[in-house]
Amino acid sequence: MTNKAQIFNQQYLKKEPMEIRPGQQIKVYQKFIEGGKEKTHFFEGLVIAKKHGKEIGSTITIRRMAAGVGTEIILPLHSPLITKIEILRKNKVRKSKLYYLRGAKGKRAKLKEKK
Repeated sequence: MTNKAQIFNQQYLKKEPMEIRPGQQIKVYQKFIEGGKEKTHFFEGLVIAKKHGKEIGSTITIRRMAAGVGTEIILPLHSPLITKIEILRKNKVRKSKLYYLRGAKGKRAKLKEKK
């Protein structure tokens, strides 16, 4: 027996969600409407957290450093505005939440690449 909320959410779930994990360097393509035109914008960075597993409300937190300034974005994985996700690099990590990278500088902020 399924309830109405589950039936409604089924249509928005992505068919093949990617295996995105903390420590991966990814590029996320988003579409948005600006001035009546539909454009695609990408955000490239390191996944520092993934929350809520594989359900409809699952999110990822991506962090990017640009000119010494850290920028973070929280994206819902099953959003219809996300068109494509590319995994650029996989890093070796031992934690599921990499919030310590916010304050880390220099060698401490580097992650080793997975072979």
